[in-house]
Amino acid sequence: MTDGKRRRGLSVASALLGGVLVLSACSGGSDDNPKAESGGGGSQAKADEAAAKENSEAQIKITPKDGSSNASINNDAKVTVAKGTLTQVTMKTAAGAAVAGEISADKKSWEPSGQLERGTVYKVAATAKDSEGRAAHENASFTTVSPDDSFIGNFTPEDGSTVGVGMPVSITFNKAITNKADVQKGITVSSTSGQEVVGHWFSANRLDFRPEEYWKGNSTVTLKLKLDGVEGADGVYGVQQKTVTFKIGRNQVSIVDAKTKTMKVTQDGKTIKTIPISAGSPENKTYEGKMVMSEKFKETRMNGATVGFTDDDGKGEYDIKDVPHAIRLSTSGTFIHGNYWGADSIFGSVNTSHGCVGLNDTKGANDPDTEGAWFYNNSIIGDVVDVRNTGDKTIAPDNGLNGWNMDWAAWKAGSAV
Repeated sequence: MTDGKRRRGLSVASALLGGVLVLSACSGGSDDNPKAESGGGGSQAKADEAAAKENSEAQIKITPKDGSSNASINNDAKVTVAKGTLTQVTMKTAAGAAVAGEISADKKSWEPSGQLERGTVYKVAATAKDSEGRAAHENASFTTVSPDDSFIGNFTPEDGSTVGVGMPVSITFNKAITNKADVQKGITVSSTSGQEVVGHWFSANRLDFRPEEYWKGNSTVTLKLKLDGVEGADGVYGVQQKTVTFKIGRNQVSIVDAKTKTMKVTQDGKTIKTIPISAGSPENKTYEGKMVMSEKFKETRMNGATVGFTDDDGKGEYDIKDVPHAIRLSTSGTFIHGNYWGADSIFGSVNTSHGCVGLNDTKGANDPDTEGAWFYNNSIIGDVVDVRNTGDKTIAPDNGLNGWNMDWAAWKAGSAV
């Protein structure tokens, strides 16, 4: 899985919270050198190779491809498999509404039963087995087409959810906004904590809101979208009129120290558990900075090719289809996740990955007594992982939900009102 080389990663254009997400894979380090997950060293490489040989041969394809926008509401959505059969496919909107669909009689394909909605983020999760019964998993997210004369904002978190103290309100517009002040005036975010909340434009398509410090635990945040009729760009008008509320849960922040190879999980500033970890290797350091959990997968695929780690044949240096307990920390592919292929001895003693943070785990993600399972089960979307002492640069504030890495003065300077 590793050859010690740093390689130029794929350019990832992502409106993360509008549903545009890259294929699951690991990365860290500088923007010119995205990284991904693996062990390091000779014995570790052998372990990685052995794990790869045990992988399922089933090859799942989800269309539209992960991160697509303007997808057809009629004909685009489909899941197919080669060298295997589909066992389960689920499709949901970003808000969690299930979409009916059916696996074909030969179990080689799946399609939704009816027409999709316009301007909607859909998430697809598929599982297949090969002839040996080995499972493969694939996840993708895409956004359907909207009318040309209107814009919508896909937002996170969802209505009624409970999230961690680091979760910003992030809105990704499906059209470039030139009248930023008018649009921002049509959006309000408030908290029962009384904290001042300010918006920051990362681009013409993305507007995030957060307070100066993390949200107060157990507070309630309200997002009001009053964009119906607001002109966002020349001849392009908003259509949304919506109120969203979500709850802030307990204050949980986990501090990863790449120097000591440990992670301290804290609640309200008190350490509740210390976990041995394996972060990015010296050749492939993990980003530093405050990173917010944006997605959780009990199992997912990680393919080095998606972040620029390829062999001489152009294939991914690794392709693990059942990475357990994976939690996304960045758009570019930084994860904290379980690692069943690494020797027990690496955790807490040596940094071996391509940029992810690895926790000891078992194949199949069904052992609740592993560190990987414990952390996954005790984490919620919006929790913060604060990575320190890696020797790498601080993650960009717009790489995921990571605006906390921008100071308050700079954040406020990005407001249009």
